[in-house]
Amino acid sequence: MKDPKDYNVRAVERALQILECFDNEHAERGISEIAQAVELHKATAHRIVTTLVNYGYLERAEDGQKYRLGLELTNLGFKVIHRMDLRREAIPYMKQLVEQWDETCDLSVFDRGSILYIEVIRGSRALTVAAAVGQRLPVHCTASGKLFLAHLPPAELDAILSQPMTSYTKHTVTSPDEIRKELDVIRKQDYAIDKEGFEVGVCAVAAPIYNRKGTVIAVIGSPSPSTRMMPERTAEMAASFKEAARAISRRMGYDK
Repeated sequence: MKDPKDYNVRAVERALQILECFDNEHAERGISEIAQAVELHKATAHRIVTTLVNYGYLERAEDGQKYRLGLELTNLGFKVIHRMDLRREAIPYMKQLVEQWDETCDLSVFDRGSILYIEVIRGSRALTVAAAVGQRLPVHCTASGKLFLAHLPPAELDAILSQPMTSYTKHTVTSPDEIRKELDVIRKQDYAIDKEGFEVGVCAVAAPIYNRKGTVIAVIGSPSPSTRMMPERTAEMAASFKEAARAISRRMGYDK
């Protein structure tokens, strides 16, 4: 049987490689950098970049010399998000949690080393904490992020924990050994709690959503002001989110 990659269109392949060469560490690149990153002749890279700019998938940075990912990619991303079965199955349970606790409920996935929010439903309180759909947050200091870390393959987890981790507050844990201890607890209890690890005055609970293979594919969570997250209420919320996450997991084919 012929390898499916044999059907790849080389020009399209190169364009995709150019888009993928942008990341958090290289949010902006010049033509020479792009050409070097994807191993293309500078003139070829320039032609492809110009085409991507014309279609909105790349845009010029403020200095006019470098390029960055364009907003048209966001439009494509939202189209994917809106057709996701996961999101459709999760929303009814998220609404129930918001009604029960009157706190924000969010749905996130693990993407390229960070958590990406694909749905957010806000509570009605005047003081509300919420991420935005499309926003990314770090994994090492958020409840949702630590749940994803707890279920990564060992090699992938090692790679993430070997990188320098930013300390956002005095409560942020950046020691790989301490994080591993916390992940052991998270695996056993099947939910995560974060207390001001990313932002002062904000605590969060989160629970994992599994697919039919038993893989964590998403997380539902709730960030709340610390003043409302007393230990008893936090434990009760964690139990509710865990129950809802299990119900969503069953809708996704999980049967344990």
